[in-house]
Amino acid sequence: MWQGSVASLHIAPRAAAPMESVQSVRAVPGRGLEGDRYFLGTGLYSPKASHGGREVTLVEAEAVAALFDGVQNAEGHRLGIKLSAAETRRNIATSGVPLNHLVDREFWVGPVRMVGTRLCEPCKHLEDLTQKGVMAGLIHRGGLRARILSEGVIRVGDLIHPKTD
Repeated sequence: MWQGSVASLHIAPRAAAPMESVQSVRAVPGRGLEGDRYFLGTGLYSPKASHGGREVTLVEAEAVAALFDGVQNAEGHRLGIKLSAAETRRNIATSGVPLNHLVDREFWVGPVRMVGTRLCEPCKHLEDLTQKGVMAGLIHRGGLRARILSEGVIRVGDLIHPKTD
């Protein structure tokens, strides 16, 4: 069994606004993270929120770091994409967590129980807000969408682990 941690937390008050790094944030079932655009209903995809579990998104810090060395253009040259975890527009950056394995599975982020709903593939909006090559670099590693099942405060450094029966 694996165990990881919260590397960083990010929220933005509205669509396209820069993500702000925070040390802690309250997670509320059916709403999202307090202060975030989807909690407030001001996210780009807020009208579709009920169709995709947009309460919270997670990304592996390892996937973000791999962008610098891993993304190549058509000629095979490395693009050297350097992004912060906040620039990925995901709420929770994780360390040591196999996010793709958490689709349809329950897990704990500190005191908060969540369930993975689907992968959070990168989109053109993300690439427009960052730089060319981000979509290709994060395909199948863009993160996880999740629903919040229990209320609580998540903090940087909290442990993340699968729910065990």
